Amino acid sequence: MSFIIGNKCVGVCDTSCVFVCPVDCINGPIKKDGRGDEVENMTDEEKKGLQLYINPEECIDCGACIPECPVDAIYRDEEEAIEAGEEEAVKKLSLIHISEPTRPLYISYAVFCLK
Repeated sequence: MSFIIGNKCVGVCDTSCVFVCPVDCINGPIKKDGRGDEVENMTDEEKKGLQLYINPEECIDCGACIPECPVDAIYRDEEEAIEAGEEEAVKKLSLIHISEPTRPLYISYAVFCLK
């Protein structure tokens, strides 16, 4: 499981973590592949309710992002996030992971193999 960005990031969207990521897996808050670029011109008001996220398919678990986060919003795994009271962040990550476009392909492949 990849690292998780928790609720402390909501409304902050500091992109320090993005710049140190060697595989460019930190994105959002709006574009799924924008590396946080859209945050540069946003006001604090526009950032309300928004946060960055880590793409679990691309994260290599290097940990470079952790010391860069000014609000300590990044957790090493689900267990650490849950212990910190970040169950909602874990659920959000699960939803992002499930909605990946490759998911239906696995289901289709399984059905094909059963025939």
